Amino acid sequence: MTSRAKAADKANADKSDTDMLWYDGRLVSRKQIRLDPGDRGLLLGDGIFETLLAVDGRIEHLDLHLDRLRNSATMLGIPLPYDAAAMAAGLEALLASAGLGQGVAAMRITLTRGPGRRGLLPPDTLQPHLLMTAVAYHPPQEASFSARIVAIRRNEGSPLSRIKSLNYLDNVLALQEAVAGGADEALLRNNAGQICGGSRNNLFVVRAGQLITPPIADGVLDGIKRRVILDCARRIGCPVAEESLSPMDLLTVDEAFFSNSLMGIKPVHRIDERMLPVGPVTQVLTDALRAG
Repeated sequence: MTSRAKAADKANADKSDTDMLWYDGRLVSRKQIRLDPGDRGLLLGDGIFETLLAVDGRIEHLDLHLDRLRNSATMLGIPLPYDAAAMAAGLEALLASAGLGQGVAAMRITLTRGPGRRGLLPPDTLQPHLLMTAVAYHPPQEASFSARIVAIRRNEGSPLSRIKSLNYLDNVLALQEAVAGGADEALLRNNAGQICGGSRNNLFVVRAGQLITPPIADGVLDGIKRRVILDCARRIGCPVAEESLSPMDLLTVDEAFFSNSLMGIKPVHRIDERMLPVGPVTQVLTDALRAG
Protein backbone atom coordinates (compact mmCIF):
# COMPACT_ATOMS: atom_id res chain seq x y z
CA MET A 1 0.00 0.00 0.00
CA THR A 2 1.38 3.41 -0.91
CA SER A 3 2.21 6.07 1.65
CA ARG A 4 -0.80 8.15 0.58
CA ALA A 5 -3.15 5.20 1.08
CA LYS A 6 -1.70 4.59 4.53
CA ALA A 7 -2.11 8.29 5.33
CA ALA A 8 -5.77 8.15 4.30
CA ASP A 9 -6.31 5.08 6.48
CA LYS A 10 -4.69 6.89 9.40
CA ALA A 11 -6.84 9.97 8.81
CA ASN A 12 -9.97 7.83 8.86
CA ALA A 13 -8.75 6.05 12.00
CA ASP A 14 -8.04 9.38 13.68
CA LYS A 15 -11.66 10.40 13.05
CA SER A 16 -13.06 7.14 14.48
CA ASP A 17 -13.41 8.59 17.98
CA THR A 18 -16.64 10.50 17.20
CA ASP A 19 -18.39 10.42 20.56
CA MET A 20 -21.99 9.67 19.60
CA LEU A 21 -23.33 6.28 18.51
CA TRP A 22 -26.82 4.90 17.88
CA TYR A 23 -27.27 1.75 19.93
CA ASP A 24 -30.48 -0.22 20.33
CA GLY A 25 -32.77 2.66 19.51
CA ARG A 26 -31.11 5.66 21.09
CA LEU A 27 -28.18 8.01 20.70
CA VAL A 28 -25.53 7.39 23.32
CA SER A 29 -21.89 8.33 23.88
CA ARG A 30 -19.18 5.72 23.54
CA LYS A 31 -18.64 5.81 27.29
CA GLN A 32 -22.26 4.75 27.84
CA ILE A 33 -21.99 1.61 25.70
CA ARG A 34 -22.00 -1.63 27.70
CA LEU A 35 -21.31 -4.60 25.44
CA ASP A 36 -22.41 -7.98 26.76
CA PRO A 37 -19.31 -10.25 26.94
CA GLY A 38 -21.58 -13.09 25.86
CA ASP A 39 -22.70 -11.37 22.64
CA ARG A 40 -22.40 -13.88 19.79
CA GLY A 41 -21.29 -11.13 17.43
CA LEU A 42 -18.21 -10.65 19.59
CA LEU A 43 -17.57 -14.31 20.36
CA LEU A 44 -18.54 -16.01 17.09
CA GLY A 45 -18.85 -13.29 14.45
CA ASP A 46 -22.58 -14.06 14.49
CA GLY A 47 -23.93 -10.98 12.75
CA ILE A 48 -23.88 -8.77 9.69
CA PHE A 49 -23.07 -5.20 8.73
CA GLU A 50 -23.62 -2.55 6.08
CA THR A 51 -21.28 0.29 5.13
CA LEU A 52 -22.88 3.45 3.72
CA LEU A 53 -21.69 6.76 2.31
CA ALA A 54 -23.23 10.07 3.34
CA VAL A 55 -22.48 13.26 1.42
CA ASP A 56 -23.63 16.54 2.96
CA GLY A 57 -26.16 14.69 5.09
CA ARG A 58 -27.61 12.60 2.26
CA ILE A 59 -27.10 8.85 2.63
CA GLU A 60 -26.53 7.23 -0.75
CA HIS A 61 -28.67 4.23 -1.76
CA LEU A 62 -30.10 3.91 1.73
CA ASP A 63 -33.09 1.82 0.63
CA LEU A 64 -30.84 -0.69 -1.13
CA HIS A 65 -28.60 -1.04 1.91
CA LEU A 66 -31.51 -1.53 4.28
CA ASP A 67 -33.08 -4.09 1.93
CA ARG A 68 -29.83 -6.06 1.81
CA LEU A 69 -29.49 -5.86 5.60
CA ARG A 70 -33.00 -7.23 6.02
CA ASN A 71 -32.45 -10.01 3.48
CA SER A 72 -29.14 -11.03 5.09
CA ALA A 73 -30.72 -11.01 8.55
CA THR A 74 -33.54 -13.23 7.25
CA MET A 75 -31.00 -15.63 5.74
CA LEU A 76 -29.28 -15.97 9.11
CA GLY A 77 -32.49 -16.07 11.12
CA ILE A 78 -31.71 -12.87 13.06
CA PRO A 79 -34.81 -10.71 13.65
CA LEU A 80 -34.29 -7.04 12.85
CA PRO A 81 -35.30 -5.14 16.00
CA TYR A 82 -36.13 -1.93 14.05
CA ASP A 83 -37.87 -1.23 10.78
CA ALA A 84 -36.40 0.72 7.88
CA ALA A 85 -38.00 4.01 8.93
CA ALA A 86 -36.57 3.80 12.46
CA MET A 87 -33.09 2.97 11.17
CA ALA A 88 -33.20 5.78 8.61
CA ALA A 89 -34.24 8.25 11.29
CA GLY A 90 -31.49 6.95 13.57
CA LEU A 91 -28.85 7.41 10.87
CA GLU A 92 -29.99 10.98 10.21
CA ALA A 93 -29.95 11.80 13.93
CA LEU A 94 -26.50 10.25 14.22
CA LEU A 95 -25.12 12.40 11.39
CA ALA A 96 -26.50 15.52 13.04
CA SER A 97 -25.24 14.66 16.52
CA ALA A 98 -21.77 13.82 15.18
CA GLY A 99 -21.56 17.14 13.32
CA LEU A 100 -21.34 15.35 9.97
CA GLY A 101 -24.22 17.06 8.19
CA GLN A 102 -21.69 18.63 5.83
CA GLY A 103 -18.84 16.83 4.07
CA VAL A 104 -18.37 13.11 3.54
CA ALA A 105 -19.05 10.47 6.18
CA ALA A 106 -18.74 6.70 6.37
CA MET A 107 -21.62 5.07 8.23
CA ARG A 108 -21.93 1.53 9.46
CA ILE A 109 -24.85 -0.57 10.65
CA THR A 110 -23.89 -3.62 12.70
CA LEU A 111 -26.45 -6.25 13.71
CA THR A 112 -25.54 -9.09 16.12
CA ARG A 113 -27.62 -12.04 17.21
CA GLY A 114 -27.05 -10.92 20.78
CA PRO A 115 -26.09 -12.94 23.87
CA GLY A 116 -26.49 -16.69 24.13
CA ARG A 117 -25.44 -19.74 26.05
CA ARG A 118 -21.99 -21.22 25.63
CA GLY A 119 -21.60 -23.22 22.42
CA LEU A 120 -22.60 -22.80 18.79
CA LEU A 121 -26.37 -23.12 18.83
CA PRO A 122 -28.29 -19.85 19.26
CA PRO A 123 -30.60 -19.45 22.26
CA ASP A 124 -34.30 -20.15 21.85
CA THR A 125 -35.12 -16.51 22.60
CA LEU A 126 -33.01 -13.99 20.71
CA GLN A 127 -32.06 -10.51 21.89
CA PRO A 128 -30.34 -8.95 18.85
CA HIS A 129 -28.39 -5.71 19.14
CA LEU A 130 -28.14 -2.97 16.50
CA LEU A 131 -25.26 -0.49 16.48
CA MET A 132 -24.84 2.41 14.03
CA THR A 133 -21.80 4.66 13.74
CA ALA A 134 -20.69 7.62 11.62
CA VAL A 135 -17.18 8.99 11.05
CA ALA A 136 -15.65 11.50 8.67
CA TYR A 137 -14.44 9.73 5.53
CA HIS A 138 -11.28 10.55 3.58
CA PRO A 139 -11.18 8.67 0.24
CA PRO A 140 -7.87 7.11 -0.80
CA GLN A 141 -5.78 9.70 -2.62
CA GLU A 142 -4.51 7.27 -5.25
CA ALA A 143 -6.04 7.87 -8.66
CA SER A 144 -5.91 4.10 -9.24
CA PHE A 145 -5.05 0.88 -7.42
CA SER A 146 -2.61 -1.93 -7.98
CA ALA A 147 -3.93 -5.45 -7.34
CA ARG A 148 -2.36 -8.81 -6.58
CA ILE A 149 -3.89 -12.28 -6.80
CA VAL A 150 -3.48 -13.82 -3.36
CA ALA A 151 -3.47 -17.34 -1.96
CA ILE A 152 -6.54 -16.85 0.26
CA ARG A 153 -9.61 -18.47 -1.31
CA ARG A 154 -13.27 -17.58 -1.03
CA ASN A 155 -15.69 -20.44 -0.50
CA GLU A 156 -18.35 -19.92 -3.14
CA GLY A 157 -20.44 -22.68 -1.58
CA SER A 158 -20.82 -20.81 1.70
CA PRO A 159 -23.77 -18.46 2.24
CA LEU A 160 -21.30 -16.11 3.96
CA SER A 161 -19.71 -15.35 0.57
CA ARG A 162 -22.92 -13.54 -0.42
CA ILE A 163 -23.54 -11.46 2.69
CA LYS A 164 -21.58 -8.92 4.73
CA SER A 165 -20.97 -11.22 7.67
CA LEU A 166 -18.97 -10.18 10.73
CA ASN A 167 -16.70 -13.11 9.81
CA TYR A 168 -14.28 -11.03 7.75
CA LEU A 169 -10.92 -12.62 8.60
CA ASP A 170 -10.44 -14.11 5.11
CA ASN A 171 -10.72 -10.58 3.73
CA VAL A 172 -8.34 -9.22 6.37
CA LEU A 173 -5.72 -11.88 5.60
CA ALA A 174 -6.13 -11.39 1.85
CA LEU A 175 -5.55 -7.64 2.09
CA GLN A 176 -2.56 -8.14 4.37
CA GLU A 177 -1.04 -10.52 1.84
CA ALA A 178 -1.62 -8.09 -1.02
CA VAL A 179 -0.15 -5.13 0.86
CA ALA A 180 2.88 -7.20 1.88
CA GLY A 181 3.36 -7.91 -1.84
CA GLY A 182 3.34 -4.21 -2.69
CA ALA A 183 -0.25 -3.90 -3.90
CA ASP A 184 -3.19 -1.76 -2.77
CA GLU A 185 -5.84 -4.47 -3.01
CA ALA A 186 -6.16 -8.24 -3.13
CA LEU A 187 -7.82 -10.32 -5.80
CA LEU A 188 -9.34 -13.51 -4.40
CA ARG A 189 -10.12 -16.72 -6.26
CA ASN A 190 -12.84 -19.17 -5.28
CA ASN A 191 -12.30 -22.90 -4.77
CA ALA A 192 -12.68 -23.47 -8.52
CA GLY A 193 -9.87 -21.00 -9.20
CA GLN A 194 -12.11 -18.28 -10.64
CA ILE A 195 -11.55 -14.63 -9.70
CA CYS A 196 -14.39 -13.46 -7.47
CA GLY A 197 -13.34 -9.95 -6.41
CA GLY A 198 -11.29 -7.92 -3.98
CA SER A 199 -11.04 -8.07 -0.21
CA ARG A 200 -13.39 -5.06 0.09
CA ASN A 201 -14.50 -4.43 -3.50
CA ASN A 202 -16.26 -5.89 -6.48
CA LEU A 203 -14.18 -6.31 -9.63
CA PHE A 204 -15.13 -5.14 -13.13
CA VAL A 205 -13.08 -5.61 -16.30
CA VAL A 206 -13.52 -4.35 -19.85
CA ARG A 207 -12.69 -6.49 -22.87
CA ALA A 208 -13.37 -5.36 -26.43
CA GLY A 209 -15.75 -2.69 -25.12
CA GLN A 210 -17.81 -5.10 -23.02
CA LEU A 211 -18.13 -4.62 -19.25
CA ILE A 212 -17.69 -7.92 -17.39
CA THR A 213 -18.03 -8.75 -13.70
CA PRO A 214 -17.99 -12.17 -12.00
CA PRO A 215 -21.43 -13.64 -11.21
CA ILE A 216 -22.82 -13.95 -7.69
CA ALA A 217 -22.62 -17.76 -7.97
CA ASP A 218 -18.82 -17.54 -8.03
CA GLY A 219 -18.79 -16.36 -4.42
CA VAL A 220 -19.29 -12.68 -5.16
CA LEU A 221 -20.84 -10.25 -2.72
CA ASP A 222 -23.93 -8.63 -4.22
CA GLY A 223 -22.43 -5.17 -3.79
CA ILE A 224 -24.72 -2.15 -3.76
CA LYS A 225 -22.38 -0.13 -5.95
CA ARG A 226 -22.02 -3.19 -8.19
CA ARG A 227 -25.77 -3.13 -8.79
CA VAL A 228 -25.74 0.61 -9.44
CA ILE A 229 -22.90 0.32 -11.94
CA LEU A 230 -24.56 -2.54 -13.83
CA ASP A 231 -27.81 -0.56 -14.04
CA CYS A 232 -25.93 2.56 -15.16
CA ALA A 233 -24.00 0.65 -17.84
CA ARG A 234 -27.18 -0.82 -19.29
CA ARG A 235 -28.88 2.58 -19.21
CA ILE A 236 -26.13 4.24 -21.24
CA GLY A 237 -25.91 1.37 -23.72
CA CYS A 238 -22.69 -0.28 -22.57
CA PRO A 239 -22.62 -4.05 -23.28
CA VAL A 240 -22.67 -5.95 -19.96
CA ALA A 241 -21.98 -9.55 -18.98
CA GLU A 242 -21.79 -11.41 -15.69
CA GLU A 243 -19.22 -14.09 -16.49
CA SER A 244 -16.62 -16.13 -14.64
CA LEU A 245 -13.08 -14.81 -14.92
CA SER A 246 -9.97 -16.93 -14.61
CA PRO A 247 -6.53 -15.50 -13.80
CA MET A 248 -5.64 -16.13 -17.46
CA ASP A 249 -8.63 -14.04 -18.56
CA LEU A 250 -7.13 -11.07 -16.74
CA LEU A 251 -4.21 -11.17 -19.16
CA THR A 252 -6.52 -10.17 -22.03
CA VAL A 253 -8.60 -7.38 -20.48
CA ASP A 254 -8.25 -3.79 -21.65
CA GLU A 255 -9.37 -2.05 -18.44
CA ALA A 256 -10.25 -2.97 -14.87
CA PHE A 257 -11.71 -1.24 -11.83
CA PHE A 258 -12.92 -1.95 -8.33
CA SER A 259 -16.14 -0.65 -6.81
CA ASN A 260 -17.61 -0.26 -3.36
CA SER A 261 -20.06 2.03 -1.61
CA LEU A 262 -17.44 4.35 -0.14
CA MET A 263 -14.92 4.71 -2.98
CA GLY A 264 -17.30 4.39 -5.90
CA ILE A 265 -15.19 3.41 -8.90
CA LYS A 266 -11.44 2.97 -8.39
CA PRO A 267 -9.47 2.18 -11.59
CA VAL A 268 -6.88 -0.60 -11.49
CA HIS A 269 -3.55 0.24 -13.11
CA ARG A 270 -1.76 -3.04 -12.37
CA ILE A 271 -2.73 -6.66 -11.79
CA ASP A 272 0.26 -8.62 -10.54
CA GLU A 273 2.95 -7.45 -12.99
CA ARG A 274 0.66 -6.45 -15.87
CA MET A 275 0.07 -2.73 -16.33
CA LEU A 276 -3.34 -1.42 -17.43
CA PRO A 277 -4.52 1.98 -18.62
CA VAL A 278 -7.44 3.88 -17.17
CA GLY A 279 -9.58 3.36 -20.23
CA PRO A 280 -12.57 5.07 -21.81
CA VAL A 281 -15.30 2.74 -20.45
CA THR A 282 -14.10 3.25 -16.88
CA GLN A 283 -14.09 7.00 -17.41
CA VAL A 284 -17.54 7.09 -19.02
CA LEU A 285 -19.03 5.08 -16.14
CA THR A 286 -17.29 7.27 -13.57
CA ASP A 287 -18.68 10.40 -15.20
CA ALA A 288 -22.17 8.88 -15.53
CA LEU A 289 -22.29 7.96 -11.83
CA ARG A 290 -21.16 11.44 -10.80
CA ALA A 291 -23.85 12.98 -12.99
CA GLY A 292 -26.45 10.79 -11.31
